[in-house]
Amino acid sequence: MKNSILSQSHWADIQSEEINLAVLPWGATEAHNYHLPFGTDNFETEAIGKKSIQLANDSGAKAILLPTLPFGVNTGQHDIKLTINLNPSTQQVILENILQSLSNSGIKKFLILNGHGGNDFRQILRELGAKFPDMIMTTCNWFQAVEKAEIFDNDGDHADEMETSLMMHIFPELVLPLNKAGKGESKKFSVEALNEHWAWTERKWTRVTKDTGIGNPEKANALKGKKYFDAVCEKISKLILDFSAVDGDGFYS
Repeated sequence: MKNSILSQSHWADIQSEEINLAVLPWGATEAHNYHLPFGTDNFETEAIGKKSIQLANDSGAKAILLPTLPFGVNTGQHDIKLTINLNPSTQQVILENILQSLSNSGIKKFLILNGHGGNDFRQILRELGAKFPDMIMTTCNWFQAVEKAEIFDNDGDHADEMETSLMMHIFPELVLPLNKAGKGESKKFSVEALNEHWAWTERKWTRVTKDTGIGNPEKANALKGKKYFDAVCEKISKLILDFSAVDGDGFYS
């Protein structure tokens, strides 16, 4: 691959390039405590996508990274100023259009690199799989690829120690001093089954957290962020490499 990033590629190269897997980074635009920017999920996901696909293609994959989609499902944050929501039904229409374009280009394998907890593409891909039966579609959450407890001291899932450390590594100029950050204190559900995660309901964000964060970022640092970034990229690159290499008949063993 002369260039694994579609937005940076030229038609003169792309028209003759063999590509068998398209990777779509998908993030969100939402508040991230007081110290991280609204585009945090997009910055993280695109950086992980670029590094992961580079590692995979250097090892023989034939994958290309599509431009990042910057809006995600934020139905529980409608009262937070300038948080941008896409309904799941809107995501399905967007995905169908993208998949049709990829199919027209002869690409039969597709991976969503998801960087936002509110996005869940599994049921959408089930339905679209019936419309594109010759295409193998999959999705992964990069934030679940590596055990966070091995690197970070404080747990959380939004603008927490992990995300803050990661942004300190990849875009330190966008991270405000930690003395400006909230503590990321959050309320749990009063229904215990919901806290055990085998039952589910949507969190209404401003009723759960005052500063929009969930998880204390105070112990974040760039060294932790680099360690996590490298580990995640290694894991995602292996997925891309394996997915790129396998054909339809060999997908199951």
